[in-house]
Amino acid sequence: MLNGTTAEVKERSALRINPAKTCQPIGAMYAALGVHGCMPHSHGSQGCCSYHRSQLTRHFKEPVIATSSSFTEGSSVFGGMANFTQAIQNIFGIYNPEIVAAHTTCLSEVIGDDMSMMIKKSREEGKIPEGKEVVYANTPSFVGSNITGFSNMVVAFVKQLAQKSDVPSTRINLIPGYCDAADVREIKRIAAIMGVEIITLPDVTDVLDLPQTGIYEMYPKGGTRVADIRAMGDSTATIALGKWASHAASNKLEDLCSVPAYNLELPIGIAATDEYVDALRQAGSSDVPRSLVEERGRLLDTLSDMSQYIYKKRVALAGDDPDHIISMTRFLVEMDMVPAYVITGGLGNDFEKRVREILKDQAPNAIVKAQGDLFELHQWMKQEPVDLLIGSTHAKYIARAENNLPFVRFGFPILDRIGHRYFPSVGYMGGIRMVEKITDALFDKRDRESAEEWVELVL
Repeated sequence: MLNGTTAEVKERSALRINPAKTCQPIGAMYAALGVHGCMPHSHGSQGCCSYHRSQLTRHFKEPVIATSSSFTEGSSVFGGMANFTQAIQNIFGIYNPEIVAAHTTCLSEVIGDDMSMMIKKSREEGKIPEGKEVVYANTPSFVGSNITGFSNMVVAFVKQLAQKSDVPSTRINLIPGYCDAADVREIKRIAAIMGVEIITLPDVTDVLDLPQTGIYEMYPKGGTRVADIRAMGDSTATIALGKWASHAASNKLEDLCSVPAYNLELPIGIAATDEYVDALRQAGSSDVPRSLVEERGRLLDTLSDMSQYIYKKRVALAGDDPDHIISMTRFLVEMDMVPAYVITGGLGNDFEKRVREILKDQAPNAIVKAQGDLFELHQWMKQEPVDLLIGSTHAKYIARAENNLPFVRFGFPILDRIGHRYFPSVGYMGGIRMVEKITDALFDKRDRESAEEWVELVL
């Protein structure tokens, strides 16, 4: 069907065709999975919960747990309080989590269910055991995206659990954003080799990248401990990576507990990773070790070695997370590539303003759009082709329709590959991997399409 996409673009003020995003509850569920002993709870229908679980399961190739209020027609009319209070009692009685993180769906938001009141009622009726916690976030699917839902849930953890005591801490809070487990692991590794002690929220390492042991654990060893979330109010500072996914939580923590916030962009590429390392150095009063300087040098060497193959190549970049797209745009400019089309399904004039600022010298005529969709991106590419497409698995159909255009999978969801679970795209080492993926995609097309006499052993 994509072969029938026309090059003629017609302005659409409301309709989105194949939008580059998904819904809030997926992000909220993902954030909840990054808390140890946490059961994500979907206050809505079973169908919504099943979709959100399946999307995360397909991306991570790991079973994703969650419960549902199981709305029926009656709940949809009269409200979901009875379903919610019964669900809370069943969850603690059957699954015994340390904490339940509830998020709303379209249905419960349209009804107007008061989550705070329902949690209070459940506690008064003894359905929440002593020492257990229930937090909630409002995450209607008809507003925002999965990144909005992730941000709202992280804010909920901070707002409803973090406390400030009279005992100061030397630890640093780290809010890594909507990242794969491999990325969170790399972000933590950089902090560790700098000797900075951190509290990571959420922390999906050892939750969604588990080794196969033959034993199923509903609550794996990973995730941020509830006690550590409470202690975030005493930390020296908070480093938040990504404006759309993380900055709201760091700002909330600063407002509530006076913890200074270092609000940065995701550390993809050289400059953004430099900023993250420098923030760790300042906030943690730490030195940058020689090993990290050498990693940076290897990334620079890789770019130098590959520059002749990637210089001025035109790129189309699409994704659901504005934070990922902004940082990848910065990295493409550092690589001397030309981002010709940059879109996100997320909201915000701030996104377009920031991307245009990044591209003002390298690609001043680039098309940049928030609330974008893949159909329109494909139309632009038909009008003026590119050399490379970067995006989630959904974009592969465009690459296929455009004569198997070189395509690099990046962001969420990635449903047809597995490397993103184990190999980061952040940090200096993640930068090397992204250069490898980009150059391999370009080289593969060259090898595949060159005439026999032009297939070279050494490129």
